[in-house]
Amino acid sequence: MLILASQSPRRRDLLQREGVDFVVEVQPAEELHDATMKPAALCAHNAAAKAAAVAALHPQDIVIGADTLVFIDDMPLGKPADEAEAIAMLQRLQGRTHCVCTAVAVFMPGGERRDFAELSHVTFKALDEAIIRRYMELVHVYDKAGAYAIQEHGDMIIERFEGDLDNVIGLPVTRLLQVLKA
Repeated sequence: MLILASQSPRRRDLLQREGVDFVVEVQPAEELHDATMKPAALCAHNAAAKAAAVAALHPQDIVIGADTLVFIDDMPLGKPADEAEAIAMLQRLQGRTHCVCTAVAVFMPGGERRDFAELSHVTFKALDEAIIRRYMELVHVYDKAGAYAIQEHGDMIIERFEGDLDNVIGLPVTRLLQVLKA
């Protein structure tokens, strides 16, 4: 059985789009929020913690954990706690290029692990307060790293991106499928 150790509806949608048969199970896991860590290392730690918590209960199954963070000036931006934090994040990103890192930890039966991290770069348009507020009216930003979703009205705020679009959404599916087939 394949288990996705994530509550993210975007990750579920990405796997379903590819026809992957899986179940979702989430267990409590202690995530780090250490701004001194490099993006890939921080995301990798959190992805592994999520997967390990579920794999401990299902050692005979394949368990996938993932963690996505937005980084600007080497500072991680997670999910905003409230409206003020969401506005501050979008203001900080506006007119600039930032990194989106998704790390994936795959726990295989028998204890083998296959981990990887994917980096993409996203450049925001110059935004004024009216655009930010309009965007927040259209998109539920509170469950999204960096307070945005490229797939939801991204044309309002995003100038361009480089890298894997699915990675920016929350799960680099092409690379994950390659890992699972290997």
